[in-house]
Amino acid sequence: MPTEILMPALSPTMEEGTLSKWHVKEGDTVSSGDILAEIETDKATMEFESIDEGVIGKIMIAEGTEGVKVNAVIAVLLEDGEAAADIGAISTAVPAPQPAAAAEVAPARSPEKAAPVKDGTRVFATPLARRIAADKGLDLTSVAGSGPHGRIVKADVENAQAGAVTAPVANAPVSAAATPTGPSSDAVLQTYADRPHKEIKLDGMRKIIASRLTEAKQTVPHFYLRRDIHLDALLKFRSQLNKQLEPRGIKLSVNDFIIKACALALQQVPQANAVWAGDRTLQFEKSDVAVAVAIEGGLFTPVLQDAESKSLSALSAEMKDLASRARDRKLAPHEYTGGSLAISNLGMFGIDNFDAIINPPHAAILAVGAGTKKPIVGADGELAVGTVMSTTLSVDHRVIDGALGANLLNAIKDNLENPLMMLA
Repeated sequence: MPTEILMPALSPTMEEGTLSKWHVKEGDTVSSGDILAEIETDKATMEFESIDEGVIGKIMIAEGTEGVKVNAVIAVLLEDGEAAADIGAISTAVPAPQPAAAAEVAPARSPEKAAPVKDGTRVFATPLARRIAADKGLDLTSVAGSGPHGRIVKADVENAQAGAVTAPVANAPVSAAATPTGPSSDAVLQTYADRPHKEIKLDGMRKIIASRLTEAKQTVPHFYLRRDIHLDALLKFRSQLNKQLEPRGIKLSVNDFIIKACALALQQVPQANAVWAGDRTLQFEKSDVAVAVAIEGGLFTPVLQDAESKSLSALSAEMKDLASRARDRKLAPHEYTGGSLAISNLGMFGIDNFDAIINPPHAAILAVGAGTKKPIVGADGELAVGTVMSTTLSVDHRVIDGALGANLLNAIKDNLENPLMMLA
C-alpha cells in the first residue's frame, strides 16, 4: 500500500510551513535517512528526511508552496511492486480529528501520546533515530514520535533527554484563531482605506510571535521587580580579562557576564529555577538560560544549557555561534526550546529600562537596560559618579512569589557587582 509522506512538525510552535525545495523528484528511489525536502518553519529552514524506503510515486505539494498545514500529504512513497496507478485519489487536506470512540483506528498519533508499539515490543523509529537514541542512552519507549503514524524521527530523539519522557505540551503551538487579537482585519482596512499604505504579509514567525505573546500577556500573571546594578567593578574586571584573553581572540561582552550571573543565581535560588506546566511546576537541577536575539522580522531565544558550569569564554563562544545561526535561521528546535529564565538586553540599543513579556513556559525574563553614568552615594556617604544599569525582572506569579523573585534578582545583582565571585 502506498505510504503517505506528511508535512512534519519541525518545531514546537509549527502549525504550517513553506515547502521551499524538493531534493527528490517523482521516480527517485529513496532510503531511510535520505533528505527529501527543505521546509521553512516559523523559526528556520530545515531539511526533512525520509523515514521509509521506496520510490517517490507522486509529489502532491509543489516546490515553493506556502501555508502547507502540518500533517497534510506532501508526497506518496511506493513500495516494491507498486506503481503510480496504485496511488488513487489522495487529498492534501489535513484529516479532521477522530472522535474518541474511533481512536483505535486513527491513522496518526499526537506527539504527546506514548510512542507507538507493535506486537507489544517494537517501537516504530527511523534507523537514524535509533542510532542517536543508542548514543544518548535513550529508551525509545519513553519518546513520543512526531513522524507519520507516530513514528519516532531524528528531531524527536535530539530533543529528548536520556531516561526522560518527552512532554511537549508546555511548548504546544498556539492557535492564532483562538486568541482575541482586537479589531478584525476588515475593520482596520476600512479605517485606513483613504490613507496611503502598503500591506505586509505576515510570515510564520510573525504570526507565532503575535499569538504566543498575546497569550502570555493575557494568561500569565506578570509582576515586575526592579533593581539598579552598579557596573564599575564588572567593567574593570572585564577590561582586565579581555586584555589577557586577547592573544586567544576572545572578547567578553557585558552580556556574557549577565548570562553567567543569571545561571549562578538560579543555582543560588533553586526554587526559582522552574517553569509552569499546567497542573504542576517543574524545578530543574541545571541552569538553562535563554537569550533573546533579534533577527529580521522577529526574534529567537536560543538556550545555553548548563550555563552555571561553563566558563565565561565558553559562554561567549557559544552565544556568538547561536546568535549567528539564529540570524541565518539555522538553529535546530532543541537549540531554542527549554530554559527557565530568559534575558532580553536592549541596553545595546540605548534603552534605559523596559518591561519584557514572559515567554511561556518560562517563569521569568530579565529586561536589561543600558549602563549609564549616574551620581551614586558611596559606602562612605560620599557622592561619586558610577556606571549604573537598570534591570527589570518580569515574573510569573504562578511559579515565583514576590519574596522568591526578590531573592533571585538580588542574587543576579550580587553576582554582577562582585564579578570575581562568579569565578570561585
